[in-house]
Amino acid sequence: MQKKRVLIVFYSFTQQTRLLLKKFVEGLEGEGVEVAFEKLVPVAPYSFPFQTNFRLVAAMSGTFFRCRMNIRPINEICFKDWDCIILAGPTWSYHPSGPMLDFLDRYAQQVCAGKVVIPFISCRSYWRLHYWTVKRRLQRVGARPAQPIVFVHPIKEPWRFIGLVLQLRGKMVRSKNSWFRKHYPAYGHSKIQGDEAKAAGRKVALGLLDDI
Repeated sequence: MQKKRVLIVFYSFTQQTRLLLKKFVEGLEGEGVEVAFEKLVPVAPYSFPFQTNFRLVAAMSGTFFRCRMNIRPINEICFKDWDCIILAGPTWSYHPSGPMLDFLDRYAQQVCAGKVVIPFISCRSYWRLHYWTVKRRLQRVGARPAQPIVFVHPIKEPWRFIGLVLQLRGKMVRSKNSWFRKHYPAYGHSKIQGDEAKAAGRKVALGLLDDI
């Protein structure tokens, strides 16, 4: 029996998407699915952390208006035949990241047409416009967008936004005994969400195997 094959195209700025994908792939591979990765690499990436508040505000403003970030050419492996494609990345100011938008503009037709494509979204809170944008672009090229797999940072607002800004500026409060840490124990996704990502990978794998 031929193995099912999944391509994961991803971009991860603060590595939260990458960490979730690691667990997601455990679920896929645990059911015998073959997985390949394509990391989107910006030609001129943002510095991390941002060195000034002005640079951070400029970046957030650009992402709000869906500014693209040019990516380096993708590898030939992306153009092979896949049973499913995962488009994974963070939500930036309600929208897909700049590198993912550039990928969709330049490569969606060649890579995704005719394929089942699952958006995999890591976000602070608002992801629906992100999904709608990806879904619409995939439909334009004849892809078959599936329901998204979404992971929202678990901390409540306003601490979630404050923690994001501190993380992006490299000024996160490190003392675990601080007043701030009582409201915001850690940046990003939780261990429970990692377990959920693994379960999601297993669910996708079993869905592919049911099609045999």
